[in-house]
Order: sequence, then C-alpha cells, then structure tokens
Amino acid sequence: MEKLVSNSVNAFTINRALALLAFIFTLSIPTQAQDLPLANGEKYVIGDITVTGNTSFNEQTIIAYTGLREGEEIYIPGQRLSKIVQKLWDIGSFSDINFYITNVEGNVADLELEVQEVPQLANARIQGIKKKREKEELVSENNLTTGTKVTENLVTTTKNYIENKYKKEGYLNTKVAINTIPVEDSTNANKVNMVVNVDRGDRVKIDEIEFTGNEEFSDAKLRRNMKNTKQKNLFRFWKRSKFVRDDYQEDKVSVIDKYKESGFRDARIVSDTLIKKDDGDIALELEVEEGDRYYIGDIEFIGNSVYTDEQLARIFGIKKGDVYNGVLLDKRIMDNTKPDAQDLTNLYQNNGYLFSNINLVETNVENDTIDFEVRITEGKEAYFDEIRVTGNDRTKDHVIYRELLTKPGQKYSKANVIATIRELGQLGFFDAEQLEPQFIDPNPNTGTLDLEYSVVESGASQIELQGGYGGGGFIGTLGLSFNNFSLSGIFDKDAYRPVPMGDGQSLSLRAQASTYYQTYSLSFREPWLGGVKPVSFSTSFSYTRQFLFDYVNREADKDRSFDILGVSVGLAKRLSVPDRYMTVSHAVGFQRYELNNYNTGLFTFGDGYSNNLTYTFGLTRDNTYTNPVFPIGGSQFRLTAKFTPPYSLWNGVDYENLGEQREFQLEDENGNLIDQTGARVSPENAVPDQSKIDQEKFKWLEFYKVKFNGTWYTTLANFGTNKNLVLRTNAEYGFLGAYNNDRGVPPFERFYLGGDGLGAYSLDGRETIQLRGYPNQSVVPIDRATGATDDGATIYNKYSLELRFPITLKQSASIYALSFLEGGASYDNFRDFNPFQLNRSAGAGIRIFMPMFGLLGIDFGYGFDPIVGQPGPNGWETHFILNQQF
Repeated sequence: MEKLVSNSVNAFTINRALALLAFIFTLSIPTQAQDLPLANGEKYVIGDITVTGNTSFNEQTIIAYTGLREGEEIYIPGQRLSKIVQKLWDIGSFSDINFYITNVEGNVADLELEVQEVPQLANARIQGIKKKREKEELVSENNLTTGTKVTENLVTTTKNYIENKYKKEGYLNTKVAINTIPVEDSTNANKVNMVVNVDRGDRVKIDEIEFTGNEEFSDAKLRRNMKNTKQKNLFRFWKRSKFVRDDYQEDKVSVIDKYKESGFRDARIVSDTLIKKDDGDIALELEVEEGDRYYIGDIEFIGNSVYTDEQLARIFGIKKGDVYNGVLLDKRIMDNTKPDAQDLTNLYQNNGYLFSNINLVETNVENDTIDFEVRITEGKEAYFDEIRVTGNDRTKDHVIYRELLTKPGQKYSKANVIATIRELGQLGFFDAEQLEPQFIDPNPNTGTLDLEYSVVESGASQIELQGGYGGGGFIGTLGLSFNNFSLSGIFDKDAYRPVPMGDGQSLSLRAQASTYYQTYSLSFREPWLGGVKPVSFSTSFSYTRQFLFDYVNREADKDRSFDILGVSVGLAKRLSVPDRYMTVSHAVGFQRYELNNYNTGLFTFGDGYSNNLTYTFGLTRDNTYTNPVFPIGGSQFRLTAKFTPPYSLWNGVDYENLGEQREFQLEDENGNLIDQTGARVSPENAVPDQSKIDQEKFKWLEFYKVKFNGTWYTTLANFGTNKNLVLRTNAEYGFLGAYNNDRGVPPFERFYLGGDGLGAYSLDGRETIQLRGYPNQSVVPIDRATGATDDGATIYNKYSLELRFPITLKQSASIYALSFLEGGASYDNFRDFNPFQLNRSAGAGIRIFMPMFGLLGIDFGYGFDPIVGQPGPNGWETHFILNQQF
C-alpha cells in the first residue's frame, strides 16, 4: 500500500461541535477545486473510498467533508488531495492524516483515508505546587478541563504560560515538564491524563541596583524610592531582596514620580537591564535621563460657571512660581488614592456634577516655565432616580434604607455614596470588603442615574463557649450574641432560624459559673428607637452571687454569700453637628451589693449593703473606614464622664469625725455608752467599730470618673487589593476622683493595668486595661509611705503603636498579623503622676475574626521594665485574646 499524501504539523484545538457544524456547512456548498499533478502524479478515476484509524466521526461525514466522489477523476498525487489534507488539519481534531491507494485496476484507484483523532484530556494533575488554590488557578487559566483536545499546541502553550507566570513573580529558573499518559480503560478510549511538573526553584535575589545618568538624586535616594524592589543589605532584615517583575515595573514608575515631584517633567528611564549573575542572583541597571527642572507659570481655569476662579484656585492649591510637581498636579485634579480627597473632581462630584470632566493641559512652555489651562466641562447636575439594595436575604430593607445617605430625587454626591458604604460596613451585618455601589443607566442628557448597593450577608451572631480551671475549680462560660436580632419576631414561630433576625437589634445573653459563684447577664439594644431617627436605646441586667470559698479545703460555704444586682438604661443619639460622625450618649446605672455573713477585702463589714447609682455621659466621634474588623483609615475618639450624686453635700454626715466612738457605741435608755454585753463603757475607753464606719461610708458610693480614648488608623503602604499596611496609634487616660476628701475615693471602679485587658470576673466594677508584656493587673501604684501596692489605681495613662497587615479579609474569616509598642503606668494621685514614666513593652501577635466566634488572637509581649517584687525586666508574656473589642 503506497502512502500518497500525509501531514504532521500542529493543529489548533477547536470544539468538536464546531467541527461537526463545519462538516454540515461544507456539505451545503459544491466544491470545484482545480486539480494539478504533483511530482509524477497521474490521473485516476476514484473507485471505493474508505476511512480508517482512531476517530469518533462518522465515516460518511468525513468522506462528504473531503468532497471526493466515486467516479471522479483526480491526480494522484495532486493539489486536490493536498488541499483536502490541509482542510482536515484546519478542523484541529486530528493528529495524523494520510491518503493511501489500496487497489488499482486500469485507471480506477481505490483510496483509503487514515486519520488519527487528537486525544481528549481525562484529568490534569499539577505537581510541584503546594497550594490547592494555586493548582486550581493553573488548571483554569490553561483550560485543562476534561474533554479538552490535547494537541501539541496545548502542551507547548501551557508550558510557556506557566514558566512565564512564575518568571514574572521572580522565579527566573522555573522549569516545566508535561507528560501525557494514555488512559488504559477501554471506556475511555483515546483519552489521556496530563501530568504537569513545575519546578519553580527559588526566587532570584537582587545583588545590586545601579543607576546611570542621574545627577540630581544619588543612587541611594532613587533606590529608597523603590518601595518593593530592594538590593541585598545585611541590615535590612524586614524586607527581602527578591525580584518580582510586577513590583519592579511599579517601582520604575515611582522613580520617575520622584523626579516629577521635584520639577523634572521630562525625566524618563531610557533603558533598564536585568543581568543574571548566577542561578540565585541578578543585577539591575537603569539608565536615567533627567531633563531640566521646570516651574509653574500661569494657571487659567476654562469652562467654569458653578465656581469662581478664586474658589477653584483655593482647592487646586498650586500657584505661579511653584516648582513643577507632576504627581501633585494630577492629584489636585483627581486623587485616585483617596476617595474623599480634596481635589477639583470631588469638589464638583460632591455637589451633583457627576458628568463633569476636568483636564489639565499645558498651553505654553517657555524656557523653564510651563503655563496651564484647567479645562472644565461641568455638564448637567445629576439626580438619583432610583435607589436599590440587593443581596439582603436576612436583613430587612428598612434596616438598610435608614442608613442610606442617598435618596431618590436627591442631588448626586460622591461623598454621600462613600459615607453610605461606610455606614453599611459599620453595621457588621455584611461583608465590608464586598460592598460596592453600582451606577446604573447614568444619562448625561437627562441628568439622572440609578444607584444599586449590592450587599453580601455575613454572620451577625456569635457564640462564646469556654471552660477551664481557675480560682479554685472549674469555670464554665456560655455566651450568645445576636447582632441582627428582631424583637418583633419573637411571637412568629416561622422567624426562628434559630432566632428571629433582621431588624438590626442586638441581644446578648451570658452565663458563667464555678463551684463558688454564678453570674448572669442580659443586654438589649435598639439602634433606631421608634424607627425614625438614629436614637439608640439600650438596657442591661446582671446578677452575680458568690459564696465564701475556703482555698485550703477547696469548698464553698453556701451560708456566706455576696450578691450583686445591676441594671442600666441608656440613650445615644447620632449628631449632625459638627459632623455626622459624632454621637452623644447618656446612661443611668444602678448596682446593689448585699453581704450575708461575708467578709472581703473590699468591705470591713460582713453583713450589710452598698448602693451605686451612676450617670454616664459620653461623647464619641468615629469616622473609621468601612471594615470594623480591619479599619484602614480614620479615627475614633471617646470621652466619657461617670458620676454618682454628691451625697455628702446633703446627708449631714461628718466624714472627718466619722470614727468617733459616739457614733458607733450602743447607748442605753439613759444615754450611757454600753458594749455588746450591756456593760457600761467610759468615753475614753470606747473603741470605734470599723465595720460600722465602712457601712456608713459605702451605703451609697460617691465618686466621679473621667476617661479619654483616642485611636488613629493610617495606611502606610498598599500592596494590592485588601493588602494595606496599617498603623494604629492609640492614647488613653483615666481619672477617678472624690467630691469629698474626707470621704475619699472608694475602693470601687478603679483601674487595673497590665495583661490582656479582658474583663475578668470581679465584684467591684474595676476596669482592666490592656498592657501586653506584663501579667494581668500587675502594673499598680505603690504606697510611698508603706511600700505596699494599692488596691487599684485612680489615674492611668497608656500609649500604643500597632502595625497591622491582613493575611485574608474574607467573609468566613478575617486574619491579620500585628506588631506593637506599648507603654503605660498607673498612679494613686496627681502628686505621683508622670505621663512619661512608663512600663514599656513590645511584641507581635495575630488576630482571627470569625462571625460565629468573634475576635480571637494571641500576643507575645516582652516587658522591658520591672513590676512590683521583681528586680529586672518582666520579660516575655503570652496573652490570649477572646472576643475583645477591635
């Protein structure tokens, strides 16, 4: 059998369905191809035509596609057969095509068309890559899905794609080998498995970065401006010198921006060269052309009618004679790095001019001076036609719509759109990272547009379940927080999934118990009392019972108890002046302490009671950006003042002489002093009863407390979407004072500094202040007279710097790493107060926020200063964070 025409070039992969459509299309068009002989070709009459080989196509379909018919005269070999082979190749479904003469009788020749169909992919496996997600991306990006035609072209392009992908990421030594293995299963005939072996090697490191042509700035200064591309340096351990091509391209732009900021408008990188020194090291050489320094000439505003030249000039902030700064010029027109920046574009867009367009044009360059025109097309004022919210399958519409600052018929304002996104993110009901407004059908002719807020519900409830040993026995805690609760649904059995949700209310239940105490609490908050204005109503109830515990016998005496009952009611209102970020709050609280044959260090009387009635005023400003778990900007300020009534002004008690015996000895019917047995006692022998003194002092607690807390969030660098390096700066102060110096500050409501800051179980309303690197409540003031540690502090101050970087901010879990510097101290009076004499610490940690469990984390802190009873630095401490505030 003689082989007449064959081909083995690479074919392009197409879908089999398209190939069949091509067959049908070809059948409908007559073929009249001109035939000429090739080599020693002779003319024959076609006899039988057969199709052989590995193919799933119908034989008659393939024959029809060739256009050959029995009885037709053709040259063998000839141009006609050659074109038919090429036509079959163009389908992309065959790996081998051959024509053979199987029999010749006279001038009649029988033909056989042998075809081998391209195998299909059964399964693709990536080896050499550890991350499952990265493997899946490689499969998807190269279309390595089941049923794909495995052509030579597919193998080659996949290999090249993967190698280039990792070379761009700095793995210049990446090698990829691809093997195809036939599937032996008879049910999967003509199918292959593909094994892609990826050897990335190590990222190459940058041994040196050199510049030429630079006179204005030194090599070192230009290298410092390259934020992500660094050369080797033994003293820079926090930034590795690995080469990433995308980062390198961005850093080249940063180098030019450095020149533009200093007036060198025409600066450019003429060439850059990557030199491979060895398998692990490269060098980068950049040739710079600086050009001349330019200055700002005349600036003219063209096309403005809404704002005067003077108003625009104040916002623009650049005047004649300034050094040319190309980066600043662009930002004053439109700053893409800050959605709320003070620029000309925002000036117009915050006042309804969505369709405005502003361009900065150089009109004249004379010597070293450039004149500019700011050309403004104001367009029509834009108004919202329809405002929609989608994606809320749990939260009710009214909860969202009441937070919107954009209303139908309202003039468009970019600032209001940004503020609305922040408000929705702060609710905590939605994934803050997926909140993005969509403008629909903006029409510059009519000046209207629709706005759609698409939200993704996130878990709004949390569960706290803890158990452990401490304080003499096992301690168990169960807490439930429903942050999108619906009180109106409690009588609707269909609303329990597992509890009624969707009205934006908060309900918290918590119980804690051990062998010697139980504590229970319930709190409720309605953020929009009445549903009309942002007035928040909150209330809470708590009850604690503790029994006297014998730590020697490890038993609780149930006949000796201490009960605390607490209730509070609060109102808070969001203000509009001086801005909408301000909130003023008021709260009234009451605590009742009941002692039943119970002696504790807080009281010297074992039987009796004490009351604590307080009013708390708060003023808060919070304009942090969008995500409450990981804010990337803005600030929080909180000032609170807590007061009790000044009972000593009207109760007539002389607290200075409260210890005199006449107040505390018993009297008979004749007014004589007697003791507990009824025997007469002379005045000079009378002994004050300290328990009665304290009962009188603490019958109604009297104090005032003022606290301030300020927190700032600053993005230091952006490394891509949701990859911001954020600095959190914090300062806080607290002071506890007394109205009456003779009565003094009570041993309640005091500050305890040190440790993780978690509010441990306590009887006295104490506040625990976080200071990592030291044991809990260990940074205490010392009595200068006795050298003993006081029972808590009346004054404290604390400062903190914390660097945060997100690992992931997904809806299922938000994780970020942090490092910190902290310092704080506590005092018993202003005489000892020194805001700069601090217990200092540093360390690192990690935080994980899961909607179901709240905030979890761990910190490792090193205390640089001693605590009471230690001669040297405190050293390392480990702190676990459980559901603490962000």
